[in-house]
Amino acid sequence: MMNKGHEIARGKTKVLYELDGQPDMAVVMQGDAITAGDGARRDVIDGKGRLAAQTTSRVFRLLNLCGIPTHYHNGGEDDDNNEMLVRRCQMIPLEVVVRGVAAGSFARRRPDLPRGAIMTPRVIEFFLKDDANHDPLIAPAEIMARRIATADEIATMSEYARLTYEILAHAWGRRDVMLVDLKVEFGRLASGENKGTIVLADVIDNDAWRIWPQGREELALDKQNYRNLASVTADALEKIKDDYESVALMVASFPQLRQGVVALVIDGPEYVEAADVLGRAIGRYGLAMVRQVVSAGRMPEHAAIVASSLDANFKRARLVFAAVTGAESALPSILEHATGQPVVRCDVTRAEYDAAAGRCARVLATDDTVTFGRVLLTDTQARSQTMAANLQLNQPPPAAASGSAFA
Repeated sequence: MMNKGHEIARGKTKVLYELDGQPDMAVVMQGDAITAGDGARRDVIDGKGRLAAQTTSRVFRLLNLCGIPTHYHNGGEDDDNNEMLVRRCQMIPLEVVVRGVAAGSFARRRPDLPRGAIMTPRVIEFFLKDDANHDPLIAPAEIMARRIATADEIATMSEYARLTYEILAHAWGRRDVMLVDLKVEFGRLASGENKGTIVLADVIDNDAWRIWPQGREELALDKQNYRNLASVTADALEKIKDDYESVALMVASFPQLRQGVVALVIDGPEYVEAADVLGRAIGRYGLAMVRQVVSAGRMPEHAAIVASSLDANFKRARLVFAAVTGAESALPSILEHATGQPVVRCDVTRAEYDAAAGRCARVLATDDTVTFGRVLLTDTQARSQTMAANLQLNQPPPAAASGSAFA
């Protein structure tokens, strides 16, 4: 049990406490209540708090590994008494909903879309946290007019919410489960390092999404089953608990997929230094690497043997070859024919190290949600840098000072 201080806030299903002696941190304790209709229906399921804490902590750990900024620090497992340690935040009174499939209130508002239709790009909606008025939909312009968040903060929340949805959709998809939609909340770090920074906060548990195994709504495992109950019985609540238990177990394995390894095969000692540069770029994705120096021109048979040996040694892992070589080398073809594994060419004459590292990561991201999330985040950061550079380049020139003369 964590060393909790005074109670900070209490919601329908959780309580927030100070952490004694650490003003930058707080403790979130999940309760056993389950509610619907803004609290109009409320029941208690023994053990739900444990499952909610497990699911939330496991989701946040995955997002932290991917590089998404969250308030989560640690805790949430069986020996933590349903408690998580988090960075203390000033919560923004908004729910951000990302929709990838037409369902729920969105489908009712959009009868022109078939229920279950896949939506790309994803639809992002904001709802004001206001139980008395049933959390009404709110437009970005009104959010800014009420000074709830700035335009930049709205853009940040939208992008992080979209990335979170895509990462979790990838993780669920690997288990033949469709992530239909997702509700998240954000806060500004209240103190300490990066004070005021927007981070993903609150909880992400089985109440926060719709998930349909095999893409079939009738197999849903989420809170909608509780909302849909015509009458609440002990047997119905036990079935809800079983669903939540299954979800917590599946979420536990989200980051635990097949290991990905990049084999850097270097076409001669003259390219070892270039391979070091590529290795640093690959390392930013957190991928494991092995290195071998060969020579496609002088010893093609040896290059094929080395490739076959690497392929055999890493049968339990996903393997991608990165051929560090010049433009005209036969090394990529030798690797492809010797192994049948994916091969990425890194042409040192073009210094395409970041691009080659990204291609390696994309191959391995198919089976690894952490790598997938890191690729998404890298792409997003690259787009942001491009837009920022364009904005700076096209800034209007500063106004001339009064009385200035021009030649």
